[in-house]
Amino acid sequence: MSEIIHATTVLCVRRGNQVAMASDGQVTLGNTVVKSQAKKVRKMAEGRVLGGFAGSAADGIALFERLEAKLKEHNQQLLRAAVELAKDWRTDRALRRLEAMILVADRERTLMLSGSGDVIEPESGVAAIGSGGPFALAAARALCEATELPARQITERALRIAGEICIYTNTQLCCEELL
Repeated sequence: MSEIIHATTVLCVRRGNQVAMASDGQVTLGNTVVKSQAKKVRKMAEGRVLGGFAGSAADGIALFERLEAKLKEHNQQLLRAAVELAKDWRTDRALRRLEAMILVADRERTLMLSGSGDVIEPESGVAAIGSGGPFALAAARALCEATELPARQITERALRIAGEICIYTNTQLCCEELL
């Protein structure tokens, strides 16, 4: 995960049996904001998986479609589908050119996937991608340690902090939960 995607922030927080994933809504083209309320997080696999992308919108959507197909092919098993997608992404000539990262979560795990074949399950219950990811990650970890807030509130507060720091992240949030 050596490359920082300068395009957004996606954050996933697990707290007890709660899983929340959110992103900001900003879309930039070069140094210009072209949209402020894009939806970069969605439910997949009949509502059992959350996914978010950072990077090129078209590339992120293409990866979501491929992940949905892998989930269907592997009986909704997220880890297996993610590993198969990462293999394809790393080895397929066309897929290798996709400029995005994805963050996915189900009831059991959270995974970060990249085009270099990475499938990383973070040790803590918090994961983030995108240019504002480090800011959101730090804020969410601090909130998890210092409060009893539910996953959704931690996710939203941490993303607002990231949006105040990262120029590629705004505070127009889209949040999804696994209930």
